[in-house]
Amino acid sequence: MSERTSIGRVLIGRNFWPYFAGNLLSNSGTWFQSIAAVLLIYRLTGSPFLVGVVNFSQFAAVIFLAPWAGVAADRFDRRRLVVTAQLGAAGLAVLLAALTAKGLATAGIVVVLALGLGVATAVSTPALQAMVPSLVHSTQLPAAMALNAVTFNLSRALGPVLAVGVIARFGIPTAFAVNAFSYLALVGGLSAVSPRTERIFPDETPRLRDSLRMVREQRSLLGPLVVVGIVSLSADPVNTLTPSFSTELFGRPDTFTGVLVGSFGAGAVLAAFTLVGRRPPTYPLMVLTLGLLAAGMTVFALSSGEAMAVAGLALAGFGYLASVTVATSLLQLAVEEAHRGRIMSLWSLSFHGSRPIGSLVDGGIATLIGLRAAALGMVLPALAGCVALALVLWRKRR
Repeated sequence: MSERTSIGRVLIGRNFWPYFAGNLLSNSGTWFQSIAAVLLIYRLTGSPFLVGVVNFSQFAAVIFLAPWAGVAADRFDRRRLVVTAQLGAAGLAVLLAALTAKGLATAGIVVVLALGLGVATAVSTPALQAMVPSLVHSTQLPAAMALNAVTFNLSRALGPVLAVGVIARFGIPTAFAVNAFSYLALVGGLSAVSPRTERIFPDETPRLRDSLRMVREQRSLLGPLVVVGIVSLSADPVNTLTPSFSTELFGRPDTFTGVLVGSFGAGAVLAAFTLVGRRPPTYPLMVLTLGLLAAGMTVFALSSGEAMAVAGLALAGFGYLASVTVATSLLQLAVEEAHRGRIMSLWSLSFHGSRPIGSLVDGGIATLIGLRAAALGMVLPALAGCVALALVLWRKRR
């Protein structure tokens, strides 16, 4: 069976497409939330650093709750865990929409509610990622992981563009309301699937060091986790710096942020259907994809105009999606089922947990030195990872 056919068969599978559609809508709603929160804070304060603080708040909970969330994903019913978290997040999103509509949403309130939404992300991500293998046959896992990554990046392409359109026409409160309803889409999708029965493992204390020891003993888990963290760090300027690039460097309205973020997502979607899922996940492939991410973010940082920025971000999005999907596929194929929830909590810590750090770093650099310096500085993790991985592979071949 060709990889093209494999992806198509997975996508139309009775157990996969409801999850895919629900996750796509939910992730698109998250971009409505992210764009609306960034624009609201930027309009209230005009500070790139506070924009970084909001992005930090959305994912800070992942850093502190990852050990507990991973153990919970191994101990409890994963579907019920995700549904509960999504319903809680929907309630917070409704509250934020109402406060913003009444003019009561200060920067502090937005940050606090972003922290609350981050808790839902921290709780649901390991369980959601660990559930994917139970929806498909083991031979279809690489294709399923590629499609799972598409939900993040197709939403990254569509969500920001749709969000700025809604914000321009109906206002920021409506964008927050759309996000609230999007959580219910994932609840509906999960209600329609029938995953294979998951074994419930004995009670264990949620200690991060236990998961770290597991990674240290199985080196096949360490490399993919490091790559996911590197990719998330280097791509953070797409979320934190694009409002300032739009207004200060390109002289456009702040809603042009949606075009910039959307171009990154478009490149990511292109990667999913031209590269990832049609070749087996390998470390040499990750060297190439990390290089593309670094090159694209460099073009964006040095862009002299809008077209150059859009092209650079599209290339970066291609490298980003390919790197994350290859690394996640290698991780899912290597982990034992008994530890899948905890290892995917480390994936969540690496993917989401590095974002708040990156947001504070590039937001701070942008404030102290300048936007281009901040964007260039965040290229370094991807470049270093590309070079280091290439050297390791070269030494092994020798």
